[in-house]
Amino acid sequence: MRKADPDSGPGPKLWSRDFGLFFTARSLAKLGETMLPVALAAGLLQYGYGAGAVGLAMAASVACFAGLVIFGGVFADRFSTRLLMIGADVVRLVSQSVAAVMFFTGHVVLWEICVIGAVNGAASAIFQPGVAGTVPRLAADVQAANGAIRVAESGSQLAGPAVAGLLVAFASPGLVFAAHAGTFALSALCLLLLKLPPLPAADRSVRGGFRKDLVEGWREFRSRTWLWGVIAVWCVLQIGASGPAIPLIATQVTQEHGPRVYGLINSALGAGTVIGGLIALRLRPRRMLRAGSLALFAFALFPAVVGAGLDVPWMMAGCAVAGAGMSFWGVMWATSVQTQVPREVLNRIHAYDVAGSLAMAPVGQALAGPAANTFGTHHVLLAGGVVTLLCAAAMLAVPGIRGLVRADAQPLRPLPAPEPVRAQGPTK
Repeated sequence: MRKADPDSGPGPKLWSRDFGLFFTARSLAKLGETMLPVALAAGLLQYGYGAGAVGLAMAASVACFAGLVIFGGVFADRFSTRLLMIGADVVRLVSQSVAAVMFFTGHVVLWEICVIGAVNGAASAIFQPGVAGTVPRLAADVQAANGAIRVAESGSQLAGPAVAGLLVAFASPGLVFAAHAGTFALSALCLLLLKLPPLPAADRSVRGGFRKDLVEGWREFRSRTWLWGVIAVWCVLQIGASGPAIPLIATQVTQEHGPRVYGLINSALGAGTVIGGLIALRLRPRRMLRAGSLALFAFALFPAVVGAGLDVPWMMAGCAVAGAGMSFWGVMWATSVQTQVPREVLNRIHAYDVAGSLAMAPVGQALAGPAANTFGTHHVLLAGGVVTLLCAAAMLAVPGIRGLVRADAQPLRPLPAPEPVRAQGPTK
C-alpha cells in the first residue's frame, strides 16, 4: 500500500486556520442533520401521522436536493463556492426556524412540513457541490482531510441523535428544530471567516454558457466507468436498502422502544463511523474503491439488526459495525472523486455524483410505508440487508471499480487544452 506525501499536492498542510473553520462548519452541519430524523419521527407520530408520513417528509427534502444539485454544481464552478454555501446556510436557518415555530405552536400540517423539507433540499443542492472542490484547496493530503472530516461528522452523528432524543423526551420536537437552525447559523459564521486560496489561472478561464457547462460535466462523468458504475449500483441500494431503512428504522424503534432508544441506536451508528474514519486516516490502500466495497458489506447490518428484532444492545453493536463500514467507504469514495477528476470540473462531477447517488433515495423512502404495510416492517428491513450485500458484491464485480488505482499523491490533471489553430500557408 502506497502512502501519499502529505506535503505534496495543490494545497497547504492539513491543519490550518481555514481548514479548521471548514472542519467546524461540517461538524456543526452534521450535528443538526443527525438530530432531524429524531425530531421528524417523534414530532409527526405525536400529531397522529405514521411511517408513511415520516417517509414523505424525508423524501421531499431528498427529492428536491437530488433534482437540483446538478445545477448547483454548475453554479459552484462559475461563482464563489464560499458565498454560495453561506447563502444556503442562511436559507436553512430561516426554514428550520419556521419549522420550530410550527411545532412549538402545535400547528403541524404534513404538506407544510414537506414544503420546508423541499426548501432545505434546494438549499443543500446549492451548498453540497462546493464541498468537494473546497477540500483539495485547503489540504494537500486529501484522504487525511476527508478522514478528519468524516471523524468530526461521525462525532456529531454520535452526539446528535442522543441529544435530540433527550430534547424530545424532556421538552418538545420544536426545540430540536430550533437547535438545528442554530447549527446553520454557526456554520455560516465559520464559512464567513474562511479564506480560500486563489484558484489556479487555468481554473479561472472564461467559461461557456450554462447549458455548455452542464453538457461538459455530463461528458466528463460518463467517460469514467468507475464513477457511473458506482452510481448505478448506488441507485439500487437506495431503492432497496438505504432509502426505506431510514424512515422505517426511525418509526419502528421509536414505536417499540421510544425516542431515547432510537437516539442510542443512531449514536451507536455514529460511534462506528468514528472508528471507520480513524481507520481511513491510517489505512491507505492502493485500490481504494476495492477496499471500500469490501467494507461496505458491513453496512448490511444496519437494516438487518432492526429487522431481525434483536435486543437493544445487539442492535447497537450491529449499527456500530455498519457505521464503520459505511464511513470507510465514504472516505475512499470521496478521495477517489476529488483526486481522479480535474479540478475545473470537480464541482460539476461531484454534483452528478451526489444526484445519482441520491436520485432513488426519495423513491425508496416514499415506498417505505406501502412496503411495510404489505410485507411488514421487519421483512422489508431484512430484505434491505440482503440488497446491501448484493450491491457491494456488484461493485467488486466491475473491473473499472475494483481496479482503480489511487492518484492523490500526484497533482490533479487539468483538462486538455484545445490546440491552437495554425494559419495555413501556401503549399510548396
